[in-house]
Amino acid sequence: MGSKNKLKRFKENETFANVFQPKRHELVDANYKLKGNWNSEVFKNDNPLILELGCGRGEYTIALARKYPNKNFIGIDIKGARFWRGAKTAIEEQLTNAAFLRTQIELIDFAFGENEVDEIWITFPDPQIKYKRTKHRMTNSDFLKRYKTILKSDGIVNLKTDSEFMHGYTLGLLHGEGHEVLYANHNVYKQEGSPDEVTSIQTYYESQYLEHNKPITYIRFKIK
Repeated sequence: MGSKNKLKRFKENETFANVFQPKRHELVDANYKLKGNWNSEVFKNDNPLILELGCGRGEYTIALARKYPNKNFIGIDIKGARFWRGAKTAIEEQLTNAAFLRTQIELIDFAFGENEVDEIWITFPDPQIKYKRTKHRMTNSDFLKRYKTILKSDGIVNLKTDSEFMHGYTLGLLHGEGHEVLYANHNVYKQEGSPDEVTSIQTYYESQYLEHNKPITYIRFKIK
């Protein structure tokens, strides 16, 4: 994407009512105004609140919002030029239950209040295979602690990935730390019984993986 295109998208994001771009200090140094208030201030209802972390173009966020009109969805990514497409689609289709937040996933517990979130989706994250990158792996112990803070007591996390490494690492960690694995599948399109929202929604890159017969894995779990 050219820099002109990026600038255009950044500018357009600023005009979208469904895009929120707090500065880092607004989150870290102060009590962010929407923390604990996303449903009342943004969605104006008490419906379940669901996050997609590292949402990229926002394809999954938008697809879930279409599928479940009685739930609220927020796609989160640091790259606003990417999720511009999702935000624009939500406006064009008048999806009032989809919003986008530009921030780092590391700051998630500054953006949301305790017990505010019902469910988290992590879709096709970078597996960060190199040892030095493990601190950025989105299902490591530190991230799970952050998620636990913002999730309700019965809150659920979904991991969908094309990385066998990420799938195995996460399963091992969950079992090792005593979390509750509700469902795990090494190849959701080949095995029967996969949840509908896992197989009926495909991102652009996911369809590419499938064309090359790359298995898509999935884990659904609760953090204890």
